[in-house]
Amino acid sequence: MSLRRSAHQWLNDAGVAGLGLLLGLLVLAGSLEDFPAEEIRVPRDLLLGLVAAVVLLLYRRRWPVQIALVLAFALFYSSTAMGVGAVALYNVASQRGWRTSVSLGLLNAALVVPLFSLMPDQSFKDYLTSVAVFLLGYTVLIVAGMLARSRRLLVESLRERARQAEEGQRLRVEEARLLERERIAREMHDVLAHRISLLAVHAGALEFHADAPADQRAAAGVIRRSAYEAMEDLREVIHVLREGSRAEDSERPQPALTDLPALLEEARAAGTPVDLDDRVPDPAGVPARIGRDAYRIVQEGLTNARKHAPGARVTITMDVPGDAGLSLEIRNPIPPGPRPPKPPGAGAGLLGLRERVTLLKGMLEHGVTADDRFRLYAWLPFPVEKP
Repeated sequence: MSLRRSAHQWLNDAGVAGLGLLLGLLVLAGSLEDFPAEEIRVPRDLLLGLVAAVVLLLYRRRWPVQIALVLAFALFYSSTAMGVGAVALYNVASQRGWRTSVSLGLLNAALVVPLFSLMPDQSFKDYLTSVAVFLLGYTVLIVAGMLARSRRLLVESLRERARQAEEGQRLRVEEARLLERERIAREMHDVLAHRISLLAVHAGALEFHADAPADQRAAAGVIRRSAYEAMEDLREVIHVLREGSRAEDSERPQPALTDLPALLEEARAAGTPVDLDDRVPDPAGVPARIGRDAYRIVQEGLTNARKHAPGARVTITMDVPGDAGLSLEIRNPIPPGPRPPKPPGAGAGLLGLRERVTLLKGMLEHGVTADDRFRLYAWLPFPVEKP
């Protein structure tokens, strides 16, 4: 582990090193009571103890065993280093297995216990008491370090189990979503594909029927082509539902603002008179996403006009005021008399348009004006290019 640590880790390491230095000073104070100061050489003892504490601070995470091993022999030169070595033994127990910790503890005991026999003016009972206190203290340090290690491993294990549980829950949710998308895709294919295919077949039969009037054959041709386009769109939607986020971009070219004239020609061929007031100087220069959503808005506006006001003239106005975005307005008069009941699914198209416009951070308005016309207005801001 490098010296790059968090503030919490540095604080923890400083606490361990400070505890070792404090324990070393207590050992030094005890040694001064039993031995003359000139034999201990206090300045050197303090300097070695301080160096040991700094080494423990900097490298206790990288080389815990090596530091404890060196400090086990440093006690012959410094009483202060002996206290730091005891804390270094705790550090080993908190980071390594019990075999390593016990082995270093026995090594320290083998080196320190004989030193108690050098203390002057002590009885055999005092010797045994000193050895027992020393061994008890080292045992407490090793056990405390092992408990700290066990607690840390337990917390890491619980965190890993929580992470695995969250990952498992996420995978289960994703699997449920995929299953639901596949079910919806099957329903759409089984129901809509069948009905649209029948519509295309019947429209084709009417289009090529020799006895049918020319205007009916033309309208049937529009219906047949629209049905085929709807089948292609349906296949794309089913593909996206089945593939989910793995689906690649559609192979079919997406509509753009330059495709709007063809859409209006289809509407006119189907019997909807359309007037276009195009004030966009360069339709090809409009961003692709803006053009695609504008195309869909016009498409939905024409569909609503055919459903709610069949045969009414539709007026479309497009502009790019200030080159900041695209404004789009669709108007059609409301036919007089009682309004027919809303067909199934009415309002879903406008809801989808609102979602499109919201994603672009634009604005969508629709409703009946004072002159009894239905107005659909959208503002699609151009994306701001980052410098």
